[in-house]
Amino acid sequence: MSKNTLVTILAVIGAVVVLGWVLKLSFKLLGLLIGGAIVIAILAGGQKLLGNGK
Repeated sequence: MSKNTLVTILAVIGAVVVLGWVLKLSFKLLGLLIGGAIVIAILAGGQKLLGNGK
């Protein structure tokens, strides 16, 4: 196996690992955003029902 082949294999493995980290982080952030949107919607709806909305 030549040096270029080894470097290519290591680069591909590294790219897969980094992509996995990025996907994991993005899904965590997506979950936080969805949770925040639900909380905001509930609070806005609650204010309308209570008559405190403008």
